[in-house]
Amino acid sequence: MAKKVVASLQKGGGKAHTKVIKMSKNEKGTYSFKEEVVLNEKVKEWFSKN
Repeated sequence: MAKKVVASLQKGGGKAHTKVIKMSKNEKGTYSFKEEVVLNEKVKEWFSKN
């Protein structure tokens, strides 16, 4: 599925976007992942917010 998302973003203005994934550890010791497609200019803001 990720290939399909990336391939569809290559058309038009897709190069202005980045897929970001953040890993976080919860209280139980397991990891959870948050992923989203954001504008290149908003990547640092996304990581600081999430």
